[in-house]
Formats: sequence, C-alpha cells, structure tokens
Amino acid sequence: MVVQSQRISDTRYEAQTQAIARQLLSATRENRNFFSQMRDQMRWDDKLLGWTMSNPGLRVQMFRFIDCLPALRSKAEIARHMQEYLSDETVELPGALKGMLNFANPDSMPGQLAATTVSGAVETLAHKYIAGDNIQQVIKTIEQLRKQKMTYTVDLLGEAVVTEAEAKLYLERYLDLMQQLTEASQRWSTVDLIDQADGEPLPKVQVSVKLTAFYSQFDPLDAKGSEERVSERIRRLLRRAQELGAAVHFDMEQYSYKDLTLTILKKLLLEEEFRHRTDLGVTLQAYLRDSYNDLKDLIEWAKQRGTPLTVRLVKGAYWDQETIKANQHHWDVPVFAHKVSTDANFERMTRLLLENHEYLYAAIGSHNVRSQAHAIAIARDLNIPRRRIELQVLYGMADKLAKALVDQGFRVRVYCPYGELIPGMAYLIRRLLENTANTSFLRQNLEERPIEELLAPPESTELTDPKPPNPTRPSTQNSKLKTQNFTNASDTDFAIAEKRDRGLAAIQTVRQQLGKTYLPLVNGEYINTLDHVDSLNPSNPTEVIGQVGLLSIEQAEQAIQAAKAAFPAWKKTPVKERANILRRAADLMEERRAELCAWMVLETGKPLGQADPEVSEAIDFCRYYADEMERLEQGVNYDVVGETNRYHYQPRGISLIISPWNFPLAIPTGMTVASLVTGNCTLLKPAEVSSVIAAKLAEILVAAGIPKGVFQYVPGKGSTVGSHMVRHPEVHMITFTGSQEVGCRIYREAAELQPGQKHLKRVIAEMGGKNAIIVDESADLDQAVQGVVYSAFGYSGQKCSACSRVIVLEPIYETFVNRLIEATRSLNIGAAEQPSTQVGPVIDANAQQRIREYIEIGKTESTVALELPAPESGYFVGPVIFTDVAATARIAQEEIFGPVLAVIKASNFDQALEFANSTNFALTGGLYSRTPSHIDRAQADFEVGNLYVNRHITGAIVARHPFGGFKLSGVGSKAGGPDYLLQFLEPRHISENVQRQGFAPIEGAEQ
Repeated sequence: MVVQSQRISDTRYEAQTQAIARQLLSATRENRNFFSQMRDQMRWDDKLLGWTMSNPGLRVQMFRFIDCLPALRSKAEIARHMQEYLSDETVELPGALKGMLNFANPDSMPGQLAATTVSGAVETLAHKYIAGDNIQQVIKTIEQLRKQKMTYTVDLLGEAVVTEAEAKLYLERYLDLMQQLTEASQRWSTVDLIDQADGEPLPKVQVSVKLTAFYSQFDPLDAKGSEERVSERIRRLLRRAQELGAAVHFDMEQYSYKDLTLTILKKLLLEEEFRHRTDLGVTLQAYLRDSYNDLKDLIEWAKQRGTPLTVRLVKGAYWDQETIKANQHHWDVPVFAHKVSTDANFERMTRLLLENHEYLYAAIGSHNVRSQAHAIAIARDLNIPRRRIELQVLYGMADKLAKALVDQGFRVRVYCPYGELIPGMAYLIRRLLENTANTSFLRQNLEERPIEELLAPPESTELTDPKPPNPTRPSTQNSKLKTQNFTNASDTDFAIAEKRDRGLAAIQTVRQQLGKTYLPLVNGEYINTLDHVDSLNPSNPTEVIGQVGLLSIEQAEQAIQAAKAAFPAWKKTPVKERANILRRAADLMEERRAELCAWMVLETGKPLGQADPEVSEAIDFCRYYADEMERLEQGVNYDVVGETNRYHYQPRGISLIISPWNFPLAIPTGMTVASLVTGNCTLLKPAEVSSVIAAKLAEILVAAGIPKGVFQYVPGKGSTVGSHMVRHPEVHMITFTGSQEVGCRIYREAAELQPGQKHLKRVIAEMGGKNAIIVDESADLDQAVQGVVYSAFGYSGQKCSACSRVIVLEPIYETFVNRLIEATRSLNIGAAEQPSTQVGPVIDANAQQRIREYIEIGKTESTVALELPAPESGYFVGPVIFTDVAATARIAQEEIFGPVLAVIKASNFDQALEFANSTNFALTGGLYSRTPSHIDRAQADFEVGNLYVNRHITGAIVARHPFGGFKLSGVGSKAGGPDYLLQFLEPRHISENVQRQGFAPIEGAEQ
C-alpha cells in the first residue's frame, strides 16, 4: 500500500518537476559561452579548481597541500611544501604548474613568486566559499545578499572544540554574533520576499550552531552527562536569541552524534519556555540510511509539541569520512553507497516533509536543480503557505541557481560560514571535494551533460534494502609480509543507545557477583590454596572484586608435571582442531563482551570506552592466531627429482605466560592462545591485581574445549612461584609483558641452564616504553592536541604505548602547550564506571605512590604547567603536565606509567628526532605533521617498533598494527603479526631420498 501511494505521488509531481527543472537549468547555463571564451584568461584559483577536476591524483595532493597551507609561516615554507606535495614524483602536473614549481631553492625569487601566487589563489578560493573573516565582513556579505532578495544563516567556522575554554568561547561568540547582527538588522529596510510571510514578520537574524561545540567532552557513551552540560548552554543561547528576536538553527554533524543530538533537542524544545517557538530548526542528512525514519519520528514528535519548527534537509557533507570510519571499525556503513540513492532519498524525504508542512516547516538545501525543482513542484501542487517552505544554498556554491530560485518567488536562504582561514580550512576542503567530485551536480552541469541525464528521476534499490552492504575489507597487509584477508572484531558502537545501555547495565550485573573466590586451575581441577589475595576496585579500594587463591611452589610443580604429561597428545592434536578451539573461545568472548568489559572496569579501573576495544583485541588474537597456525602448518616443500624436502614446525613444549594488569584480558589472551594453538602446554600466571579477569579467561578457554593439563591457570606470587616456574628445567619458554626490571630478571634467570635441562629457553619480553610524539610546525593542532591528550591520559597513562613525552617544534610551542593544558584541564576524572570518566584511577596504592614520587622529581627538574586535583578516595592521580623539560631529565627518560606528560621544546626537526631517540626504549612513537619530508624522515629514522603518523599512538589492532618494540622495550616478534607464532615453534627440516634402484616417482609423468 505504501509503495503504491509513493508511485502515485511520484507520477503526480514528476511532470511539473521536469518543467521547473528545465527553467532553472536554463538560468544556470546563461553566459556559458562567454566564460568558455575567457578560459584562457582564468585566474589561478580557477585554474587550480579546473586541474583538480581533471586529475584525480593531483586532486588528492592539491587538497592535502591546501589543508596544510594556513599553518605555514613563510613564503619559503609554502614554496617547499608546494614542491613536496606537487612534485613530478608524486603526481602528473599540468605544464603551467610544473613551470611554476621549477625552482631550485624555496628562498629564491621564483620560489617566493610561486608561494605568493598559489597562496593568493587558495585565499581567493576560500573567500568564494567563506562569507568573511570577521563579523563586519559577514554583515557586508549579508547586505549584498539582501539586495538580491536573499536571506541568510550564519555559521561560525571551527571544526573541533577541544577544550572547555573553547566551548565557553563558542557560546560567547554566538551571543556576540547575534547581538551585532541584530544591531545591523535595525537599519535594514524590509524585503517582503524574505522578511515576512503570510502576513507575519520573519526574523531578520538567523544563526546556525553545532551542538557538540557547546561541550568539549561531548560523547554518546556519556549521553546523560553530555545532555546536562550541553542543554544548559543551549538554554542560555535560546533565551538570548528570543530577547533579540533571532532565529537559531541546529546543524547536524557526524553520524555518531546524530541520535544523541536529536534526543537532546527533542527534550529541550518540549520545555515550556521553548515549546511554542517557531524560529528554531534542526537538520537531517539524506545520505544516512536511517534519515527517512528519523524524519517520520520527528513528525510524530512535532505533533506532540504542537508548534512547528524548521527541518533543514541536506544531502550530507561527510560521506567519505563516514564510509572510512565504518570500514575501519567494521560497522555497517551508515550512508548510502551511491549518490543516486542519496538523491532518491532526498526526494522522498522532501515529499514527506512537505506533505506534513502543518507540523514541520521545510528548508530544502541542495545545489541539484532537480532536487529543488521537485520541492517547488510539490509546494505548488499542495499550495503550501510561504512561511512553511524556503530553499537554501551554500555561500559561493550555486549563485545562479539561487537567483533563479528567487525568480521563482521562493524565499532563498544562503548558508554563510565565517571565520579565520585555519579553522575554515576543513570546511573549504569539503566544499572543494563537493565541487570536484564526479557525482557532483555542479560539476556535471559545468560539463554540460545532457539535460535528460541531469534531470532523470533518481532510482535506487538501496532505499528498499534494509541491510547496508558490508564495509569494504582491507584486502592486503604490507605486501612484503603476506596477503591478508583477516577481518577484525567490531568494537561496540556506543552511539547506539541499546548497545550503550547494555554495556552500562552489565557493570551493575557484575557488581552483584563481587567477592567470590577464584582458585587455580591445575590439571583440569580447581584446587584449594593456603594463601589468598583480595583483588580490589582501584576506584573504590573498599570494594573487593574477588578473592584469588595463590599457588604454592608444590602446586606449581604439580601444574608443570600435568603439562608435561599432556604435551604428547596436545602436540599431535591436529592444527585444525586446536584452531577451532580458539575460534570457539572468540565466539564465547563476543557473547560475553559486555560482562568482560564490566570486570575490567571494576577490577582494573579501565573506563568502558577503553575496555570494549580490549575485548575486540582478545577476540582478534584468537581468530588471527588460529588462521596463522593453519597457514604455518602447511610448511614449505622444496622437492627435486629423486628427493623430497619439507620444512615444517613443531611445538616447543611447556610454555609459561606471565601477563600484566594494564591489558588484563587482551594481552594474556594473546600470549596464551598463541602458545596453545602452536601445540604447547601453557601455564598462565596473571598479575595479582587482575587475576579475576584472568580467571574469566580461564573459564572461557575451558568452555571452548581446551583439554585438562594443556592449559592451567596458576596465579601466584611472582617473587616465589613465578621465579620457580621461570627457572624450572621442564619449562621451555617464557612469554612476559611487564616492567623492565622484572623482564630483565626473567631474561637472566631463564638463560641459566638448570640440572637436567636439555634445551635453551626462549624468552619473549615486552617491557614498556618512554614513548614520544613529535609535533611539527605544519601539524593540524586540533588533531595533535586531541591525539596527545588521548595517548597520554587515556587509562591514566598506564598503557605501555602511552605518550609520556611530547616534543614540540619551537614556532608552535606556546600555542600548542596552551591548548594542550586547556584540553587536559577539560578531562573528566572519576570512577571508571562513570560513563563521563576519561581519566580513572591508577591500578593500586604502590603505583599511586610511585607516580607521586616522580611528580615531585619533575618539580625539581622543570615547570609544572598543570596539576589537576583528583578524588581523595581511590587510587587517583590527576593528570600532570611539565613544560621546559630537558630531554635528559629523569621524567623524560624513565618510565613512569601514569598520567604524567613531559613537554620538550625542539628548535628544528632534526633535534626533535634526536630527542625522541634519546631514551633506552623503542616501543611506540608518533608524529603530527603535514610536511611530506618530515613524515619520510620519521619513517626512516624514528627508532620505534610502532610509529603512528597523524593519529594517536595507543590502541594497536591485531593484524593491522602488529605490536612490539626493541632496545629495552622488548625482545621478540610483534604480537598480532605474521611472524609472532614462529617464536612458539621449533622449525624442522626433513629431506628424503625417494630414489630406489635408479628410479624415482616423477609427479605428472606419462605412463
């Protein structure tokens, strides 16, 4: 029935849509021949745009250069970056551009001229799409628009609100903007087409705001906290707008914020003081698969509200970003895969919106002639009052279309962003991407595609397909390693309310299970122990998570003998069978994901948003190592006539795993299942403070089918039981993650040959880092500040990959440090179970005391730029930032393992690399830079096992980011990589002479 009425509606409006569209298209193509004649006299900004349309490779490099340009501080820097981004080695260049870049020295006169020409062209391009650098320029732009009978909405540019100071400034700037626009509007004469409708005056002032900019820690996981912080600031904005008679429209941003944005606005606009206002609006994006249902929900809500508000219907500006993010997380792609589907959805949403004009007013935002014509056709057919519909375009994007729409007698509103070039650059790039995309209507119109093609009704099966296509999986890893088709487990998308609620509810469910006793598992049986230790909640040490039985040396001996007895059968167990046990364990982890997260939150103080990816990592280890062992099991054959040669692997024997507390599930899982799937009998000795989570891992492995004796859970004192097992002559290998001190002791003890020992022990040791991030003068500071804060203070700096040093180049040092301090000051510190928490407790009292001692050392070596207070109860340490730190200072050289960050100033990039490489560690490192040569240098010379460029340095993903370092950061191959399992295996080679009495089987020989 619904489909039938939709077809009737399509037929009803189509003829009129075509007629109106042809009129509009004709108007947009006027004077085209004149412009064709002037093509040879085009300005450089037009040439740049034209080149990017015709050359996809140049388009990418040019837009990267434009993104970087505002950060460059001299003409020489601009010239150098032009050559690096736009060399013949990177992309094929047009002759004119190649000639301009043909200078040897960026400081030369030709270099200066090239920099001036191109930077001027980019600035001109920016001013085509940005209505002004300041309010006064915007007012002049608005007054010009009003002369053309067009109205406006003003948006303050700025993509990221990183600090609470910036969030408060954002509100204040909008309050000031509304005040100045209102004052200016008092001298404007009335323009009937835009200032009144249906006998009533319309607001002469309208601003557009981003909800996320009202609170720097806006996070769907913390829905309640975000709503509380944002709503109070919005109330202040709306009250002031009402006093001034200004309209306010709420923009829509990334998909992850959509549901929470709509939830907050629906609640807020039902409040009595705002319920009767018609000068407010929200935005919906037609490229989202669920946007049609969002509109239907909004209509029902508007009926309940009883007063209309405006819905700005747009197609959406973040398609690439949404697609990439979904692919990276292995989530369903939220946007339509094809532009025609977005166009089709836009039309059906336009129809639904306009057919419900008594409940919602419509603002149709598009540069597609057909899309606008379709809206006009419906409006005329339904005789919709003028107050209830307007048409919108972006400033600088469709001037002729806007004029043609005015001529059709409709109110046209121009979206006018304003602000400085640096915060406006992301907006400019989006506009350039839109203008130059193959599917852009503006581009297709410029190319004079046939009218029938341009105006054809959009048709798509995606609108009726309830399930989006699977994200595109990466088909290869580094080709030098191997072809890889591994699919990672998907993290929980906490933007989805149902999943968020499930995760938070699990914490309360697990809390009802606290205080139980967890005993060692030896030879398939849980055994009683004389000694026990209480595992405590570091957020609240009075809360006992569980009581853990500690193995005695005698019981450890039983475990080793049980492993020895089980080894022959496990060694001969088919690889497929061993691998499938790992896959069953992964499935069980997925089923118990929320519960496992909750145990981590409570036992190790890891906030939910940090715990969930750890479950994914544990699942990935199981599945990836299962795949890898099946690959390795095939071995290598190298046969010649008369001789067969087989290279294959066998397990080593008894394997001891000593795991840390900071990744209490992922790391013990990875080390343990790597050992098991390769055929080794495995003993897991977890850190005492995370032994309950390790017990949960033991439950899962047993449930998955690991035979008794093959895997054993052996919690115990490291100094006694742990040392005994390390030295034991029957133990073949030790896999350790933890401190440098303990790792080196294990390495030393394992190297000593014990009586009766017939093998040399293999030791794999990961021992932490003193990880640095370099921020150079070309970096995107929004990105860099957020990345450093997340890397340094996520999980209270207790990740082995955490950033403990940030090395900043002198030209941007003060600017960066100021924003870093404010961004850190904006973090929420509290109990790990609170969804608002970004910085929880440290693991225990010893860690707390050690970190505090280092803070006191830092105060003698450098300047305390920030020291945040922390809750009194619990093992909390507030984030601390030291500035003026010497590269040789103790806090810059020694691993602290807490929320302490040393900021080091470097005079140039060479010195920054020197400082970064100056410690004894080499685990992770990062670089924020938009300078290609700096990125190349870091890749070659930054001495770390894992280098991350223009992203945070924590959170390695199995197969995608094999993880591990060198120097004193560790020994062994990278976890989650293609050669990790080789460490758990002994390679063997067998050569057989198959010749008998002068003959040998020849494969494929004729009979």
